[in-house]
Amino acid sequence: MTADLNVPILSSPGSVLSPNRVRLALAALMLGGFAIGCTEFVAMGLLPNIAADLLPGLYAHSPAAANASTGWMITAYAAGVVVGAPTIAALAASWPRKRLLLTLLCAFVVGTLASAALPSVGWVICARFAAGLPHGAYFGIATLVAGSLLGPSKRGRGIAIVISGLSVANIVGVPVITWLGQIAGWRVAYLVVAALFAATFVAVWWAVPWQPGDAGATARRELAAFGRGQVWFTIATVTFGFGGFFAVYSYVAPMATDVSGLPAGAVPFVLMTFGIGMTLGNIIGGRLVDWSVRRTLYIFFPALIVSFVLFALTARYPVGLFGGFFLIAMTASVLSPVMQARLMDTAHESKAIAASLNHSAFNISNSLGAMAGGYVIATGQGYIAPIWVGAGLTVIGLILAVLSFGLDRRWIRRGIHVPYATGAISTVDV
Repeated sequence: MTADLNVPILSSPGSVLSPNRVRLALAALMLGGFAIGCTEFVAMGLLPNIAADLLPGLYAHSPAAANASTGWMITAYAAGVVVGAPTIAALAASWPRKRLLLTLLCAFVVGTLASAALPSVGWVICARFAAGLPHGAYFGIATLVAGSLLGPSKRGRGIAIVISGLSVANIVGVPVITWLGQIAGWRVAYLVVAALFAATFVAVWWAVPWQPGDAGATARRELAAFGRGQVWFTIATVTFGFGGFFAVYSYVAPMATDVSGLPAGAVPFVLMTFGIGMTLGNIIGGRLVDWSVRRTLYIFFPALIVSFVLFALTARYPVGLFGGFFLIAMTASVLSPVMQARLMDTAHESKAIAASLNHSAFNISNSLGAMAGGYVIATGQGYIAPIWVGAGLTVIGLILAVLSFGLDRRWIRRGIHVPYATGAISTVDV
């Protein structure tokens, strides 16, 4: 966290936070992102282990089919995020922000413990859905809190700090927990994740200042975001633009072992490489939000498409596997805070739901990517096929982004007021 903290920060009228207190609060919020990254992504590295345990008969007959079936855990979690993010954000927008964060963290603990304890694949899938419900609302409220601590001129950095927990999780948390799950069992891995959420609860309770909710927020005002066409354009851009990322990431373990011929013990190192790419991309994206949302999308969506193509051509070689995963993770993660900024701009005054909707969109993308990747694998097309699926989905995302910004420009030429095109950040984007 390199933000300038040399000036007093107001957490509420009449109170001033020291720079050290701000750093601690941001670290607590980032720890929540770290725990969420672990609960969301650890299934990717342990997918064969989970499939072998929950579907032993099918796994003995066809590991690929068992992996594809168990991949519904990933889809279910994503569906939970999609449902939970707008619902919780709309209904609880007026809650004090710290109280809402603590409630969401309790829900994470319960859902993750259920994931570790339930006996069958069907029940585990239900638990993963429940565990996904608080995901988007947590990130939405946490980014609003981070933004209030840093000030409006550092919006992109505030978003990046919270999201960076996801990236760090993929460098440290996911590889280590994956390794532990391979040794001690995948259920132990989820118990560790539940402990991380409990630790985050304590950190947020201790370090994050009390902030009131938006007194004027109502479910009707928040849900008004769904009446704006550009919000739907942005959701669709995220859904397709990042679907390819998840089509590849969902099957990282079998790609490493079956395509590149690496031992299962190499999977945590592949995940670590992925996490390093995500961290670097998130840092770059947080800076580029304050430069130009439009130009960043126009540069990095094509870069992501090129990354998929290079990966598909070289994935059979260990160097290509590691390099391809790194490039895909980095380019996709540059786009993550940029798309969140775009969605918050287009949603206007619906602040809470806008901050949460990005994670709904990402997890629609997660669900789409996991299903599309699982389909081509289950139909016998192999583990390279999801990479080509990913490239195609990203092309659709780029087209949607171009159409969305084109609509902005058309409105401006016709003299139609575009509220989000009046700030220092957004004027360069239209």
